[in-house]
Amino acid sequence: MFLRVDKLQAELPIPKAPNPNAGAALQELLGGKYGEMSTLNNYMFQSFNFRSKSKLRPFYSLVAAITAEELGHVELVSNGVAMLNNGPGDPTEGVDLSGAPFEDMQDIRLAASFVSGAGGAMPMNSNGASWNMDFVTSSGNVIMDLLHNFHLECGARLHKLRVYETMTEPTGREVCGYLLVRGSVHAHAYALAIKKLTGVEIEKMLPAPKINLDNIPECQKYLAEGSHRRLYTFSPKDYVEMAGIWGNGEMALPGDPVGDLEVVEGMPDGAKIAELEGTPSAFAPDYAPEEFYEIASKLYKKSR
Repeated sequence: MFLRVDKLQAELPIPKAPNPNAGAALQELLGGKYGEMSTLNNYMFQSFNFRSKSKLRPFYSLVAAITAEELGHVELVSNGVAMLNNGPGDPTEGVDLSGAPFEDMQDIRLAASFVSGAGGAMPMNSNGASWNMDFVTSSGNVIMDLLHNFHLECGARLHKLRVYETMTEPTGREVCGYLLVRGSVHAHAYALAIKKLTGVEIEKMLPAPKINLDNIPECQKYLAEGSHRRLYTFSPKDYVEMAGIWGNGEMALPGDPVGDLEVVEGMPDGAKIAELEGTPSAFAPDYAPEEFYEIASKLYKKSR
């Protein structure tokens, strides 16, 4: 089962102005082939289908714990998309709908985000193509799945780097910077799992991974605080067995700040989720937000 906490894994800066084209680019990190929907569903269904959990507990624990983190990554990217898209049209109530308050949306690359989703994130890529289950591999063979996961994480990091290079918007770049660091952790973890399971020195054959984060300013605070050395269980007491893979004196990757790899029970402290106000012109006529606010206020008081 899953425990949900009303926070994001990282703090995202509020955009100074809407940037729907940056939001469209960020959609690739959500619903693209190497996006967070893919990493989540690969690891989630592998963990559901995992055989011999007791005998292979460290490897099951690794995949299961990373599953929970990936669900938080879906949430993080989705919030980033919504924040970048927020604000098109006239934000005042009583706006003249015949005056085309969304006229600017004709020129954006992903108009469906607004026409169908009112500016929110959806499980699709940067061109609006739906994410699909063909991106999921759950072979039943632990080594094959771990190799696939390593490939997926390396591909996802390259994905994030390319999206990062398309934008200057701080919100989107913060999403990319955080995920580049955490993707490095996951790629490293799967490489170590393959090495321990097979005895093959995978770092001599494949990059594990080989993207220098020194040149990305948004990564630096996460590296400085040691995020590149930590795997979280995302559970109060389960999945600690992955310390047999991620730990035991293993060190951070060459080029990263030095330090022992460690398993942390629980989850990161997290950060507040930005509260986005609705735009009346984005909703059907007769939308009356004050009525909803009054009802919500009454329900909240009754719950206390």
